[in-house]
Amino acid sequence: MSLVLAVLVLCGCVKEDDLLQLNPNEMDSGNFWKTDLDAFKGVNAVYQAFYYDGTYLRSTQIMIDTKSDDTRSNSPWGAMANIGKFNSSVALDDIYGWGFRDYYIGMYRANQVLEHVPDIEMEDQGLKNRVLGQAYFLRGLLLMHAVKMFNNVPVPNTTEIYHEQKTQAEGWAQVIADFEAAAELLPVSYTDVSGLDAGQVGRATKGAALGYLGKAKLFTYDYEGAKTAFEAVMNLGVYDLVPNYRDNFTDKNENNMESVFEIQFDRDVGGLDLGWVGAPGSSWSKTTARAITYGPRGFGYVDVQPTWVLFDEFHEEATVSGDVDPRLNATIFYDGGDMLYGHDFATVYANSPADINDLFCAKYQNSDGTYPDEFDWRSGINERLMRYADVLLMYAEVLNELDRTADAAPYIQRVRNRVNLPDRTTEFANMSQQQMRDQIAHERFLEFGLEGHRFDDIRRWGWLDDPSKLTWLETRDPEFETYVEGREYFPIPQREIDNNPFPVEQNPGY
Repeated sequence: MSLVLAVLVLCGCVKEDDLLQLNPNEMDSGNFWKTDLDAFKGVNAVYQAFYYDGTYLRSTQIMIDTKSDDTRSNSPWGAMANIGKFNSSVALDDIYGWGFRDYYIGMYRANQVLEHVPDIEMEDQGLKNRVLGQAYFLRGLLLMHAVKMFNNVPVPNTTEIYHEQKTQAEGWAQVIADFEAAAELLPVSYTDVSGLDAGQVGRATKGAALGYLGKAKLFTYDYEGAKTAFEAVMNLGVYDLVPNYRDNFTDKNENNMESVFEIQFDRDVGGLDLGWVGAPGSSWSKTTARAITYGPRGFGYVDVQPTWVLFDEFHEEATVSGDVDPRLNATIFYDGGDMLYGHDFATVYANSPADINDLFCAKYQNSDGTYPDEFDWRSGINERLMRYADVLLMYAEVLNELDRTADAAPYIQRVRNRVNLPDRTTEFANMSQQQMRDQIAHERFLEFGLEGHRFDDIRRWGWLDDPSKLTWLETRDPEFETYVEGREYFPIPQREIDNNPFPVEQNPGY
Protein backbone atom coordinates (compact mmCIF):
# COMPACT_ATOMS: atom_id res chain seq x y z
CA MET A 1 0.00 0.00 0.00
CA SER A 2 1.41 3.38 -0.93
CA LEU A 3 1.74 6.15 1.58
CA VAL A 4 -0.86 8.26 -0.19
CA LEU A 5 -3.38 5.44 -0.29
CA ALA A 6 -2.68 4.61 3.34
CA VAL A 7 -3.40 8.15 4.37
CA LEU A 8 -6.69 8.10 2.47
CA VAL A 9 -7.76 4.81 4.05
CA LEU A 10 -6.81 5.88 7.55
CA CYS A 11 -8.47 9.24 7.24
CA GLY A 12 -11.89 7.70 6.73
CA CYS A 13 -13.50 11.10 6.11
CA VAL A 14 -12.61 11.23 2.42
CA LYS A 15 -15.59 10.50 0.15
CA GLU A 16 -15.38 9.00 -3.34
CA ASP A 17 -16.58 12.29 -4.87
CA ASP A 18 -13.63 14.04 -3.24
CA LEU A 19 -11.27 11.97 -5.37
CA LEU A 20 -12.77 13.32 -8.61
CA GLN A 21 -11.08 16.69 -8.69
CA LEU A 22 -11.09 18.97 -11.75
CA ASN A 23 -7.80 20.35 -12.98
CA PRO A 24 -8.30 24.14 -13.00
CA ASN A 25 -5.84 24.37 -15.92
CA GLU A 26 -7.99 22.18 -18.18
CA MET A 27 -11.34 23.18 -19.58
CA ASP A 28 -14.39 20.93 -19.36
CA SER A 29 -18.09 21.37 -18.69
CA GLY A 30 -17.40 21.41 -14.95
CA ASN A 31 -15.15 24.45 -14.90
CA PHE A 32 -16.10 26.23 -18.13
CA TRP A 33 -19.52 27.92 -18.60
CA LYS A 34 -18.90 30.53 -15.90
CA THR A 35 -18.49 33.91 -17.59
CA ASP A 36 -19.60 36.09 -20.48
CA LEU A 37 -16.43 35.08 -22.31
CA ASP A 38 -17.19 31.39 -21.81
CA ALA A 39 -20.62 31.82 -23.39
CA PHE A 40 -19.07 33.76 -26.25
CA LYS A 41 -16.45 31.08 -26.85
CA GLY A 42 -19.11 28.40 -26.62
CA VAL A 43 -21.21 29.80 -29.44
CA ASN A 44 -18.07 30.42 -31.52
CA ALA A 45 -17.42 26.69 -31.31
CA VAL A 46 -20.76 26.06 -33.01
CA TYR A 47 -19.69 28.18 -35.95
CA GLN A 48 -16.51 26.11 -36.12
CA ALA A 49 -18.61 23.10 -37.10
CA PHE A 50 -19.35 24.80 -40.43
CA TYR A 51 -15.66 24.58 -41.39
CA TYR A 52 -15.37 20.80 -41.30
CA ASP A 53 -15.09 18.58 -44.35
CA GLY A 54 -18.65 17.32 -43.89
CA THR A 55 -20.04 20.84 -43.84
CA TYR A 56 -18.77 23.80 -45.86
CA LEU A 57 -15.12 22.95 -46.20
CA ARG A 58 -16.28 20.72 -49.07
CA SER A 59 -18.83 17.93 -48.65
CA THR A 60 -22.10 19.80 -48.12
CA GLN A 61 -21.71 21.73 -51.36
CA ILE A 62 -21.26 18.43 -53.19
CA MET A 63 -24.26 16.89 -51.45
CA ILE A 64 -26.65 19.74 -52.25
CA ASP A 65 -25.41 20.42 -55.79
CA THR A 66 -24.74 17.20 -57.63
CA LYS A 67 -28.21 15.61 -57.57
CA SER A 68 -29.73 18.44 -59.58
CA ASP A 69 -30.05 19.11 -63.31
CA ASP A 70 -27.73 22.12 -63.22
CA THR A 71 -24.68 19.97 -62.38
CA ARG A 72 -22.98 16.73 -63.40
CA SER A 73 -20.04 14.85 -62.00
CA ASN A 74 -17.46 12.73 -63.77
CA SER A 75 -15.28 12.61 -60.70
CA PRO A 76 -12.89 9.65 -60.52
CA TRP A 77 -13.89 9.42 -56.87
CA GLY A 78 -16.82 7.03 -56.98
CA ALA A 79 -18.41 8.28 -53.77
CA MET A 80 -18.70 11.72 -55.32
CA ALA A 81 -19.78 10.72 -58.82
CA ASN A 82 -22.42 8.38 -57.41
CA ILE A 83 -24.22 11.14 -55.51
CA GLY A 84 -25.48 12.71 -58.73
CA LYS A 85 -26.44 9.28 -60.03
CA PHE A 86 -28.51 8.57 -56.89
CA ASN A 87 -26.26 5.61 -56.19
CA SER A 88 -24.63 6.36 -52.83
CA SER A 89 -23.55 3.19 -51.08
CA VAL A 90 -24.66 2.21 -47.59
CA ALA A 91 -21.36 0.33 -47.27
CA LEU A 92 -19.27 3.44 -48.05
CA ASP A 93 -20.38 6.65 -46.38
CA ASP A 94 -17.66 8.95 -47.70
CA ILE A 95 -19.00 12.50 -48.15
CA TYR A 96 -22.61 11.97 -47.04
CA GLY A 97 -21.51 10.21 -43.83
CA TRP A 98 -19.12 13.04 -43.08
CA GLY A 99 -21.95 15.51 -43.56
CA PHE A 100 -24.19 13.61 -41.16
CA ARG A 101 -21.39 13.40 -38.60
CA ASP A 102 -20.50 17.07 -38.75
CA TYR A 103 -24.09 18.32 -38.61
CA TYR A 104 -24.47 16.47 -35.32
CA ILE A 105 -21.16 17.75 -34.00
CA GLY A 106 -22.47 21.26 -34.55
CA MET A 107 -25.86 20.50 -33.03
CA TYR A 108 -24.22 18.98 -29.97
CA ARG A 109 -22.19 22.15 -29.46
CA ALA A 110 -25.29 24.29 -29.89
CA ASN A 111 -27.04 22.17 -27.27
CA GLN A 112 -24.15 22.77 -24.87
CA VAL A 113 -24.69 26.50 -25.26
CA LEU A 114 -28.45 26.20 -24.82
CA GLU A 115 -28.05 23.98 -21.77
CA HIS A 116 -25.35 25.91 -19.90
CA VAL A 117 -25.61 29.58 -20.86
CA PRO A 118 -29.03 30.20 -19.26
CA ASP A 119 -27.46 29.37 -15.87
CA ILE A 120 -24.55 31.80 -16.27
CA GLU A 121 -25.04 35.08 -14.39
CA MET A 122 -23.80 37.18 -17.26
CA GLU A 123 -22.89 40.82 -16.88
CA ASP A 124 -24.23 41.60 -20.37
CA GLN A 125 -27.83 40.40 -20.76
CA GLY A 126 -27.89 41.55 -24.36
CA LEU A 127 -24.87 39.36 -25.13
CA LYS A 128 -26.58 36.45 -23.38
CA ASN A 129 -29.63 36.81 -25.61
CA ARG A 130 -27.48 37.03 -28.72
CA VAL A 131 -25.46 33.96 -27.77
CA LEU A 132 -28.62 31.95 -27.20
CA GLY A 133 -30.20 33.29 -30.37
CA GLN A 134 -27.18 32.24 -32.41
CA ALA A 135 -27.21 28.78 -30.85
CA TYR A 136 -30.89 28.32 -31.75
CA PHE A 137 -30.27 29.56 -35.28
CA LEU A 138 -27.22 27.38 -35.91
CA ARG A 139 -28.87 24.30 -34.45
CA GLY A 140 -31.91 24.93 -36.63
CA LEU A 141 -29.77 25.41 -39.72
CA LEU A 142 -27.78 22.23 -39.14
CA LEU A 143 -30.92 20.22 -38.40
CA MET A 144 -32.51 21.65 -41.53
CA HIS A 145 -29.58 20.26 -43.52
CA ALA A 146 -30.02 16.86 -41.88
CA VAL A 147 -33.79 16.75 -42.41
CA LYS A 148 -33.58 17.83 -46.06
CA MET A 149 -30.87 15.34 -46.92
CA PHE A 150 -31.52 12.36 -44.65
CA ASN A 151 -35.31 12.40 -44.19
CA ASN A 152 -36.16 10.83 -40.80
CA VAL A 153 -33.32 11.67 -38.43
CA PRO A 154 -32.59 11.90 -34.72
CA VAL A 155 -33.61 15.33 -33.40
CA PRO A 156 -31.19 16.40 -30.68
CA ASN A 157 -32.37 19.00 -28.17
CA THR A 158 -30.22 17.92 -25.22
CA THR A 159 -26.53 17.17 -24.75
CA GLU A 160 -27.11 13.43 -24.78
CA ILE A 161 -25.02 11.78 -27.49
CA TYR A 162 -27.78 9.68 -29.02
CA HIS A 163 -31.40 10.56 -29.70
CA GLU A 164 -34.48 8.87 -31.05
CA GLN A 165 -35.13 8.89 -34.77
CA LYS A 166 -38.04 11.20 -35.57
CA THR A 167 -40.29 11.64 -38.56
CA GLN A 168 -39.44 14.31 -41.07
CA ALA A 169 -42.46 16.30 -39.86
CA GLU A 170 -41.09 16.23 -36.31
CA GLY A 171 -37.70 17.31 -37.59
CA TRP A 172 -39.18 20.25 -39.47
CA ALA A 173 -41.18 21.22 -36.38
CA GLN A 174 -37.96 21.50 -34.36
CA VAL A 175 -36.27 23.46 -37.16
CA ILE A 176 -39.14 25.94 -37.20
CA ALA A 177 -39.17 26.25 -33.41
CA ASP A 178 -35.42 26.97 -33.41
CA PHE A 179 -35.70 29.69 -36.05
CA GLU A 180 -38.65 31.25 -34.22
CA ALA A 181 -36.66 31.35 -30.97
CA ALA A 182 -33.64 32.78 -32.79
CA ALA A 183 -35.69 35.52 -34.44
CA GLU A 184 -36.88 36.71 -31.02
CA LEU A 185 -33.37 36.94 -29.59
CA LEU A 186 -31.13 38.10 -32.42
CA PRO A 187 -30.36 41.70 -33.44
CA VAL A 188 -30.86 43.11 -36.91
CA SER A 189 -27.09 43.70 -37.03
CA TYR A 190 -24.13 43.84 -34.66
CA THR A 191 -23.24 47.39 -35.56
CA ASP A 192 -25.10 49.00 -32.67
CA VAL A 193 -24.58 46.37 -29.96
CA SER A 194 -22.06 46.58 -27.15
CA GLY A 195 -20.09 43.66 -25.79
CA LEU A 196 -17.73 41.00 -27.02
CA ASP A 197 -19.48 40.69 -30.39
CA ALA A 198 -19.81 44.41 -31.12
CA GLY A 199 -19.36 45.23 -34.79
CA GLN A 200 -18.72 41.66 -35.88
CA VAL A 201 -20.08 40.71 -39.30
CA GLY A 202 -21.01 37.21 -40.31
CA ARG A 203 -22.92 36.29 -37.17
CA ALA A 204 -26.51 35.14 -37.37
CA THR A 205 -29.02 38.00 -37.37
CA LYS A 206 -32.75 38.47 -37.01
CA GLY A 207 -33.01 38.69 -40.80
CA ALA A 208 -31.25 35.35 -41.22
CA ALA A 209 -33.52 33.68 -38.67
CA LEU A 210 -36.64 35.11 -40.31
CA GLY A 211 -35.39 34.20 -43.78
CA TYR A 212 -34.80 30.60 -42.82
CA LEU A 213 -38.04 30.50 -40.88
CA GLY A 214 -39.83 31.50 -44.07
CA LYS A 215 -37.90 28.91 -46.04
CA ALA A 216 -38.75 26.15 -43.56
CA LYS A 217 -42.41 27.10 -43.71
CA LEU A 218 -42.31 27.16 -47.52
CA PHE A 219 -40.73 23.71 -47.54
CA THR A 220 -43.52 22.44 -45.27
CA TYR A 221 -46.19 24.12 -47.44
CA ASP A 222 -47.26 26.63 -44.78
CA TYR A 223 -47.59 29.43 -47.31
CA GLU A 224 -49.25 31.94 -44.98
CA GLY A 225 -46.53 31.42 -42.39
CA ALA A 226 -43.83 31.74 -45.04
CA LYS A 227 -45.41 34.93 -46.36
CA THR A 228 -45.40 36.50 -42.89
CA ALA A 229 -41.75 35.59 -42.31
CA PHE A 230 -40.55 36.87 -45.70
CA GLU A 231 -42.46 40.12 -45.23
CA ALA A 232 -40.74 40.53 -41.86
CA VAL A 233 -37.35 40.18 -43.59
CA MET A 234 -38.27 42.77 -46.21
CA ASN A 235 -39.65 45.14 -43.59
CA LEU A 236 -36.31 45.22 -41.78
CA GLY A 237 -35.14 47.55 -44.54
CA VAL A 238 -31.53 46.32 -44.50
CA TYR A 239 -31.40 44.07 -47.59
CA ASP A 240 -31.31 44.76 -51.29
CA LEU A 241 -29.83 43.28 -54.45
CA VAL A 242 -26.25 44.29 -55.22
CA PRO A 243 -25.98 45.89 -58.68
CA ASN A 244 -23.34 43.41 -59.86
CA TYR A 245 -24.55 39.80 -59.69
CA ARG A 246 -20.97 38.50 -59.66
CA ASP A 247 -20.26 40.28 -56.38
CA ASN A 248 -22.10 37.47 -54.60
CA PHE A 249 -19.44 34.88 -55.46
CA THR A 250 -16.04 36.50 -54.98
CA ASP A 251 -13.96 37.57 -52.01
CA LYS A 252 -14.17 41.24 -53.00
CA ASN A 253 -17.63 42.22 -51.77
CA GLU A 254 -18.52 39.82 -48.98
CA ASN A 255 -21.26 40.39 -46.40
CA ASN A 256 -22.87 42.84 -48.78
CA MET A 257 -26.43 44.14 -48.64
CA GLU A 258 -27.75 41.07 -50.47
CA SER A 259 -26.26 38.64 -47.98
CA VAL A 260 -28.79 37.24 -45.52
CA PHE A 261 -26.39 34.62 -44.16
CA GLU A 262 -23.00 33.40 -45.30
CA ILE A 263 -20.19 31.23 -43.97
CA GLN A 264 -17.05 33.25 -43.38
CA PHE A 265 -13.79 32.10 -44.99
CA ASP A 266 -10.49 33.97 -45.03
CA ARG A 267 -7.04 33.06 -46.35
CA ASP A 268 -5.41 35.37 -43.80
CA VAL A 269 -6.88 33.76 -40.67
CA GLY A 270 -5.24 30.78 -38.97
CA GLY A 271 -2.52 28.60 -40.43
CA LEU A 272 -2.20 26.49 -43.55
CA ASP A 273 -3.73 23.20 -42.35
CA LEU A 274 -7.19 22.23 -43.55
CA GLY A 275 -9.59 21.43 -40.72
CA TRP A 276 -11.04 18.12 -41.83
CA VAL A 277 -12.64 17.24 -38.48
CA GLY A 278 -11.78 17.11 -34.78
CA ALA A 279 -10.64 19.63 -32.20
CA PRO A 280 -9.50 22.76 -34.04
CA GLY A 281 -5.89 23.88 -33.71
CA SER A 282 -4.12 27.18 -34.18
CA SER A 283 -2.61 25.88 -37.43
CA TRP A 284 -6.05 25.39 -39.00
CA SER A 285 -6.94 27.72 -41.82
CA LYS A 286 -10.39 29.20 -42.25
CA THR A 287 -10.60 28.35 -45.92
CA THR A 288 -12.75 26.17 -48.14
CA ALA A 289 -11.95 23.46 -50.69
CA ARG A 290 -15.01 24.25 -52.81
CA ALA A 291 -12.94 26.09 -55.41
CA ILE A 292 -10.47 23.27 -56.05
CA THR A 293 -13.25 20.66 -56.07
CA TYR A 294 -15.31 22.55 -58.65
CA GLY A 295 -12.36 24.16 -60.47
CA PRO A 296 -11.84 23.91 -64.25
CA ARG A 297 -9.30 21.46 -65.63
CA GLY A 298 -5.75 22.63 -65.08
CA PHE A 299 -6.89 24.94 -62.27
CA GLY A 300 -8.84 22.52 -60.07
CA TYR A 301 -10.14 18.96 -59.87
CA VAL A 302 -13.20 19.27 -62.16
CA ASP A 303 -15.25 17.06 -59.81
CA VAL A 304 -18.39 19.10 -60.50
CA GLN A 305 -19.39 20.69 -63.81
CA PRO A 306 -22.42 22.60 -65.13
CA THR A 307 -24.89 20.87 -67.42
CA TRP A 308 -25.52 21.96 -70.98
CA VAL A 309 -29.17 22.59 -70.19
CA LEU A 310 -28.09 25.26 -67.72
CA PHE A 311 -25.84 26.80 -70.36
CA ASP A 312 -28.58 26.66 -73.01
CA GLU A 313 -31.29 28.06 -70.76
CA PHE A 314 -29.21 31.19 -70.19
CA HIS A 315 -29.53 31.82 -73.93
CA GLU A 316 -33.32 31.61 -74.08
CA GLU A 317 -33.78 35.29 -73.32
CA ALA A 318 -31.47 38.16 -74.20
CA THR A 319 -31.07 41.31 -72.16
CA VAL A 320 -32.72 44.59 -73.12
CA SER A 321 -29.54 45.49 -75.01
CA GLY A 322 -29.49 42.16 -76.85
CA ASP A 323 -26.66 40.63 -74.86
CA VAL A 324 -26.48 37.22 -73.23
CA ASP A 325 -27.70 37.07 -69.63
CA PRO A 326 -24.67 38.27 -67.58
CA ARG A 327 -25.31 35.56 -65.01
CA LEU A 328 -23.99 33.05 -67.55
CA ASN A 329 -20.41 34.30 -67.37
CA ALA A 330 -20.61 34.56 -63.59
CA THR A 331 -21.77 30.93 -63.42
CA ILE A 332 -20.01 29.02 -66.23
CA PHE A 333 -16.63 29.04 -67.97
CA TYR A 334 -16.89 28.24 -71.69
CA ASP A 335 -15.18 29.05 -74.96
CA GLY A 336 -16.08 32.65 -75.68
CA GLY A 337 -16.75 33.49 -72.05
CA ASP A 338 -14.59 35.08 -69.38
CA MET A 339 -10.89 34.64 -68.74
CA LEU A 340 -9.58 31.68 -66.75
CA TYR A 341 -7.23 32.89 -64.01
CA GLY A 342 -5.89 35.54 -66.36
CA HIS A 343 -5.78 33.22 -69.40
CA ASP A 344 -7.95 32.93 -72.50
CA PHE A 345 -10.17 29.84 -72.44
CA ALA A 346 -9.45 28.89 -76.06
CA THR A 347 -5.71 29.29 -75.57
CA VAL A 348 -5.64 27.18 -72.42
CA TYR A 349 -7.49 24.28 -74.04
CA ALA A 350 -6.20 24.70 -77.63
CA ASN A 351 -4.71 21.21 -77.60
CA SER A 352 -7.65 19.56 -75.84
CA PRO A 353 -10.74 19.30 -78.07
CA ALA A 354 -12.77 17.72 -75.26
CA ASP A 355 -12.12 20.61 -72.88
CA ILE A 356 -12.49 23.43 -75.37
CA ASN A 357 -15.98 22.13 -76.08
CA ASP A 358 -16.84 21.59 -72.44
CA LEU A 359 -18.22 23.66 -69.56
CA PHE A 360 -16.66 24.39 -66.16
CA CYS A 361 -17.88 26.03 -62.98
CA ALA A 362 -17.16 29.74 -62.58
CA LYS A 363 -19.05 30.54 -59.38
CA TYR A 364 -16.90 30.65 -56.25
CA GLN A 365 -13.68 30.43 -58.25
CA ASN A 366 -10.70 32.72 -57.57
CA SER A 367 -10.44 33.27 -61.30
CA ASP A 368 -9.86 37.01 -61.70
CA GLY A 369 -6.11 36.54 -62.11
CA THR A 370 -5.14 37.19 -58.50
CA TYR A 371 -4.27 33.50 -57.99
CA PRO A 372 -2.76 31.14 -60.59
CA ASP A 373 -5.07 28.22 -59.74
CA GLU A 374 -6.83 26.49 -56.84
CA PHE A 375 -4.27 23.80 -56.06
CA ASP A 376 -3.33 25.21 -52.66
CA TRP A 377 -6.80 24.08 -51.45
CA ARG A 378 -7.29 27.42 -49.72
CA SER A 379 -10.14 29.48 -51.11
CA GLY A 380 -11.19 32.42 -48.96
CA ILE A 381 -14.50 33.10 -50.73
CA ASN A 382 -17.44 33.17 -48.33
CA GLU A 383 -20.23 30.69 -48.99
CA ARG A 384 -23.47 32.65 -49.43
CA LEU A 385 -26.09 30.33 -47.98
CA MET A 386 -29.01 32.71 -48.38
CA ARG A 387 -29.21 35.77 -50.59
CA TYR A 388 -31.96 38.37 -50.66
CA ALA A 389 -32.73 37.31 -54.22
CA ASP A 390 -33.84 33.98 -52.74
CA VAL A 391 -36.13 35.77 -50.29
CA LEU A 392 -37.73 37.72 -53.15
CA LEU A 393 -38.29 34.66 -55.34
CA MET A 394 -39.55 32.54 -52.47
CA TYR A 395 -41.94 35.35 -51.56
CA ALA A 396 -43.17 35.42 -55.16
CA GLU A 397 -43.70 31.68 -54.93
CA VAL A 398 -45.81 31.84 -51.77
CA LEU A 399 -47.92 34.65 -53.24
CA ASN A 400 -48.58 32.49 -56.28
CA GLU A 401 -49.50 29.50 -54.11
CA LEU A 402 -51.91 31.77 -52.23
CA ASP A 403 -53.67 32.60 -55.52
CA ARG A 404 -52.06 36.02 -55.71
CA THR A 405 -50.24 35.45 -58.98
CA ALA A 406 -50.45 39.06 -60.15
CA ASP A 407 -48.90 40.25 -56.88
CA ALA A 408 -45.97 37.87 -57.38
CA ALA A 409 -44.96 39.32 -60.73
CA PRO A 410 -43.09 42.46 -59.53
CA TYR A 411 -40.83 40.43 -57.23
CA ILE A 412 -39.74 38.21 -60.09
CA GLN A 413 -39.08 41.19 -62.31
CA ARG A 414 -37.08 42.88 -59.57
CA VAL A 415 -34.57 40.01 -59.69
CA ARG A 416 -34.56 40.12 -63.50
CA ASN A 417 -33.96 43.88 -63.54
CA ARG A 418 -30.59 43.42 -61.88
CA VAL A 419 -29.34 41.61 -65.00
CA ASN A 420 -31.17 43.87 -67.46
CA LEU A 421 -33.72 41.34 -68.67
CA PRO A 422 -36.87 42.72 -70.37
CA ASP A 423 -39.71 43.94 -68.17
CA ARG A 424 -42.38 41.24 -68.37
CA THR A 425 -44.31 42.23 -65.25
CA THR A 426 -47.62 42.59 -67.07
CA GLU A 427 -47.18 39.28 -68.86
CA PHE A 428 -46.33 37.49 -65.61
CA ALA A 429 -49.28 39.08 -63.82
CA ASN A 430 -51.65 37.55 -66.34
CA MET A 431 -50.26 34.04 -66.09
CA SER A 432 -52.17 31.13 -64.66
CA GLN A 433 -50.96 29.74 -61.37
CA GLN A 434 -49.28 26.79 -63.13
CA GLN A 435 -47.64 29.04 -65.71
CA MET A 436 -46.27 31.15 -62.88
CA ARG A 437 -44.93 28.03 -61.16
CA ASP A 438 -43.07 27.15 -64.34
CA GLN A 439 -41.75 30.68 -64.68
CA ILE A 440 -40.51 30.75 -61.09
CA ALA A 441 -38.78 27.41 -61.65
CA HIS A 442 -37.01 28.90 -64.68
CA GLU A 443 -36.04 32.09 -62.85
CA ARG A 444 -34.69 30.15 -59.87
CA PHE A 445 -32.74 27.79 -62.15
CA LEU A 446 -30.79 30.67 -63.66
CA GLU A 447 -30.47 32.87 -60.59
CA PHE A 448 -29.20 30.10 -58.30
CA GLY A 449 -27.33 27.78 -60.66
CA LEU A 450 -24.55 25.88 -58.83
CA GLU A 451 -25.68 27.27 -55.47
CA GLY A 452 -27.31 24.15 -54.06
CA HIS A 453 -30.95 25.21 -54.32
CA ARG A 454 -32.12 23.33 -57.39
CA PHE A 455 -32.53 19.81 -56.04
CA ASP A 456 -34.37 21.07 -52.97
CA ASP A 457 -36.74 22.80 -55.37
CA ILE A 458 -37.18 19.71 -57.54
CA ARG A 459 -37.98 17.55 -54.54
CA ARG A 460 -40.39 19.90 -52.79
CA TRP A 461 -42.23 20.67 -56.03
CA GLY A 462 -42.99 16.96 -56.36
CA TRP A 463 -41.28 16.56 -59.73
CA LEU A 464 -39.76 13.22 -58.75
CA ASP A 465 -43.27 11.85 -58.15
CA ASP A 466 -44.55 13.09 -61.50
CA PRO A 467 -43.64 10.64 -64.32
CA SER A 468 -43.76 13.34 -67.00
CA LYS A 469 -41.53 15.67 -64.99
CA LEU A 470 -39.10 12.88 -64.17
CA THR A 471 -38.87 11.97 -67.86
CA TRP A 472 -38.25 15.65 -68.64
CA LEU A 473 -35.46 15.75 -66.05
CA GLU A 474 -33.90 12.67 -67.64
CA THR A 475 -33.74 14.47 -70.99
CA ARG A 476 -31.98 17.39 -69.30
CA ASP A 477 -29.57 15.38 -67.16
CA PRO A 478 -28.99 11.65 -67.88
CA GLU A 479 -28.02 11.15 -64.23
CA PHE A 480 -31.75 11.14 -63.44
CA GLU A 481 -32.09 7.92 -65.44
CA THR A 482 -30.68 6.04 -62.45
CA TYR A 483 -32.99 7.68 -59.92
CA VAL A 484 -34.82 5.17 -57.72
CA GLU A 485 -37.72 6.17 -55.48
CA GLY A 486 -36.44 6.99 -52.01
CA ARG A 487 -32.98 7.95 -53.19
CA GLU A 488 -33.82 11.61 -53.21
CA TYR A 489 -32.47 11.22 -49.67
CA PHE A 490 -29.10 9.88 -48.63
CA PRO A 491 -28.93 6.67 -46.62
CA ILE A 492 -28.67 6.98 -42.87
CA PRO A 493 -24.99 6.17 -42.18
CA GLN A 494 -24.62 2.57 -41.06
CA ARG A 495 -22.56 3.57 -38.03
CA GLU A 496 -25.51 5.63 -36.76
CA ILE A 497 -27.76 2.57 -37.11
CA ASP A 498 -25.17 0.35 -35.42
CA ASN A 499 -24.21 2.66 -32.56
CA ASN A 500 -27.44 4.43 -31.66
CA PRO A 501 -29.09 2.55 -28.76
CA PHE A 502 -32.45 3.72 -30.08
CA PRO A 503 -33.81 1.87 -33.13
CA VAL A 504 -32.96 3.60 -36.40
CA GLU A 505 -34.64 2.58 -39.64
CA GLN A 506 -32.80 2.92 -42.93
CA ASN A 507 -34.36 5.18 -45.55
CA PRO A 508 -36.49 3.48 -48.24
CA GLY A 509 -34.63 2.59 -51.42
CA TYR A 510 -31.45 1.37 -49.71
